[in-house]
Amino acid sequence: MRPRNLLTISALCLAASVLPARAQDKLVTYKALNVELALDAAKAALAECDKRGYQVAVAVVDRFGTPQVMLRDRFAGPHTPPTATGKAWTAASFRTSTTELTSLTQPGSPQAGLRDLPNVVMIGGGVMIESGGSMLGAIGVSGAPGGAEDEACAKAGIAAILDKLDF
Repeated sequence: MRPRNLLTISALCLAASVLPARAQDKLVTYKALNVELALDAAKAALAECDKRGYQVAVAVVDRFGTPQVMLRDRFAGPHTPPTATGKAWTAASFRTSTTELTSLTQPGSPQAGLRDLPNVVMIGGGVMIESGGSMLGAIGVSGAPGGAEDEACAKAGIAAILDKLDF
């Protein structure tokens, strides 16, 4: 075989071995909550708020902010479902709890403009659901007397499914 043909064949083999790696670089894999886990988290958050005497709505969104589950106590105000969904969406979008975002976006701060974006709800009660370093979604609670109480119920919802999050 001529050296030039050998060089061409070697170059083609090298290129062929690199192509699959490049194709894989274009694909993204991620973990996601199934609807059963989302529902379990929402039920646990609703139960925690009920135990504390709060009538709330609870929303769970996926990692992209798309709603998966919405539960509402029959006595929760009509504003609570969209507020809970907005809190969950905000936590998922910014990958930060809404309580933390509330303090980071105070008027006069460099991030204050975030409050003016569409769909953003800067009230405590939106918390990310994470496992193994991956954000799986977020949970939002609305209707307790304040953001800290909403967040406590949201965290109880996450705690209820933590043992099931190791996929």
